Amino acid sequence: MSETPQNGDANNNPQEEGAIMRVVTQYLKDLSFESPNSPAVFGELSTPPKIEVNVDVSAHGLGQDHYEVELSVSARADHENKSVFVAESTYAGVFLLQGIPEEHLEAVMVVECPRLLFPFLRQILADATRNGNFPPLMLEPIDFMRIYENRQNAEGQSIQADNVGNA
Repeated sequence: MSETPQNGDANNNPQEEGAIMRVVTQYLKDLSFESPNSPAVFGELSTPPKIEVNVDVSAHGLGQDHYEVELSVSARADHENKSVFVAESTYAGVFLLQGIPEEHLEAVMVVECPRLLFPFLRQILADATRNGNFPPLMLEPIDFMRIYENRQNAEGQSIQADNVGNA
């Protein structure tokens, strides 16, 4: 016999009845890999390069409960003030989102949808760097919920600061 509640998940969070989240399609939207100092850089890598990674998520409606979500990652590796490689990619998906309350729609688009896209983008960047003759760039899992909450908190503080300044 299951101990899981019938109208919720294991944490007893109620789920919206009739809510649908479905991946309609997913695709590579953009991919760029540059190694501007090759082949000289291969002989100079006595220590691992410093790698900086930036992540961005954007979403917009396509009509009729369909939304495009784009997950973009930019990774730059530098060693002793020389660029080792720059890898940039955008992986996107079209999602059918129905029955999701308006107040939760943004969170679903910038948290749940990127979670589904991330493993595919991670593999694409790993393959691109490996094909560039570098160790594959294996991105750590991303906590999209924390990023979303931090952005919400920063926006809330910005609005509060504006209101204090206008009082």
